[in-house]
Amino acid sequence: MAKKWVAIAAALALSGSAALAADWTEQFKVIDTDGSGTIAQTEWEANAGKLGIDPVPQFQAMDKNNNSSISKSEWAAAEKMVKAFPVSCKSATESWCPPGY
Repeated sequence: MAKKWVAIAAALALSGSAALAADWTEQFKVIDTDGSGTIAQTEWEANAGKLGIDPVPQFQAMDKNNNSSISKSEWAAAEKMVKAFPVSCKSATESWCPPGY
C-alpha cells in the first residue's frame, strides 16, 4: 500500500500540478461534477485530464477502500501525501525519489 502512495505522490508532484496542490478543495469540486461529495471513477476519467494527470493509476491509489469512488477523506489523504512528498524525498537516500527533488 505504501508503494501505491509513493506512486501517486510522485505522479502528482511530477505532473506540474501546482494548482492541484494549491487548492485541493476546488479541484475536488471540479472533478465531482455531479456534486455527490465523492468522485466516481467515471467522473475522474472524464475530468482528471483538466488537472494534467493520468487518471487510472492515481484513482486506484487514492481509492483506499476500493469502492470505485474517492471520498473527501481519501482526497484529503492524497493531498497530505503529495504535500509531504517533496520533504520526504529531499531527505531520502533511496532510489525511489525522482530527479529534481
